[in-house]
Amino acid sequence: MIPARTAQPKIPDLQPSLPWQMQWRDAIRDPHELLALLGLESLATRVSAQAMQQFALRVPRAFAVRMQAGNRNDPLLRQVLPIDDEERIVPGFALDAVGDAAAKAADGLIHKYQGRALLIATGSCAINCRYCFRRHFPYARETAAKNGWRDVLAAIAADDSIEEVLLSGGDPLSLGTQKLADLTAQLAAIPHIKRLRIHSRLPVVLPARIDAALLKWLDALPWPVAFVIHANHANEFDDAVDFALGQLRASGALLLNQTVLLKGVNDTIDALAALSERSFAAGVLPYYLHQLDRVQGAAHFEVSDARALELHAQLAARLSGYLVPRLVREVAGDSGKRPLTASA
Repeated sequence: MIPARTAQPKIPDLQPSLPWQMQWRDAIRDPHELLALLGLESLATRVSAQAMQQFALRVPRAFAVRMQAGNRNDPLLRQVLPIDDEERIVPGFALDAVGDAAAKAADGLIHKYQGRALLIATGSCAINCRYCFRRHFPYARETAAKNGWRDVLAAIAADDSIEEVLLSGGDPLSLGTQKLADLTAQLAAIPHIKRLRIHSRLPVVLPARIDAALLKWLDALPWPVAFVIHANHANEFDDAVDFALGQLRASGALLLNQTVLLKGVNDTIDALAALSERSFAAGVLPYYLHQLDRVQGAAHFEVSDARALELHAQLAARLSGYLVPRLVREVAGDSGKRPLTASA
């Protein structure tokens, strides 16, 4: 296991960055602007207005600069560009791909698995990933922040089997640090909570979010913290991301990476091996390799189970065991993530 606390990471030789809130507001929202920045204007014919209307483009500039100019198949671009493939209605792909609605315990609280409950802290994200399994989630009526968190806190307090709370969304770090502190202060009053897990893509796509105020909040939390980043390709890491992750690790958080297997992004042995090695170099343990959640609009990202199993076997043959994430899929109604095997 990576040591819980390490020496403070060295500040990389970077230009001073804008505060994360300003970077958030300055995100790219026009696909034509993004394509122009990359010299890929010819891809404009693939952009789908219908897909944009259903699920808008949003890309932080800190993430866009890691895309390779002139590369139509850039793995980072493919994750965020709304294209005409999203318009296809494919049997088996649903609006609620993982059964969130059936597992609702209160507005903004999903209780699928024994001992754990997932809190939808916000519907906001810094980046809109086209494969997102909650791209159709009714955030307007299903966020936990209603009534000052009252209903969701009452539901957690009433169920003493819940020992771990997962902050999710959207992206929980989209909230200001004071709002996060207000929430966790109320969670701390519930005695049966023993662990906190935070799922966030912001350390990767908007590393400036990991600022002094956030680190102070993390350091003051009364529980062990597992921080799950969501990185799908080695190219998502740069010096700023390494620095942000180093700060999180120095705060005492356990850092894990959860990856989605995506056609055209990371569905090669070289891409997956590079991701595991790059994430570990940044102090993050590979955790899960997810088969795609079959959400409507994302069918073009799906990799067959046979190919997924082949890739996973190749990964296990190439890398040390601690660098090989577990290959799983989420199935509505299951008691946990289902390991993908030849018979599954």
